[in-house]
Amino acid sequence: MNEILEPGMIVRHPGAPEWGEGQVQSRIGDRITVNFAEAGKQVIDGRRITLEILRFHV
Repeated sequence: MNEILEPGMIVRHPGAPEWGEGQVQSRIGDRITVNFAEAGKQVIDGRRITLEILRFHV
């Protein structure tokens, strides 16, 4: 599912809901950089975590 992520998409980390909504900054292979409202910029390993898509573009 992470393969369809593009910059600008709004996502949530299923294991860290306290991070709030995040905007995808980039996806290079399995490395997804997301800027979360409450946790700042995080690099997610897409092999281990499937992000929940909330909105496709703002």
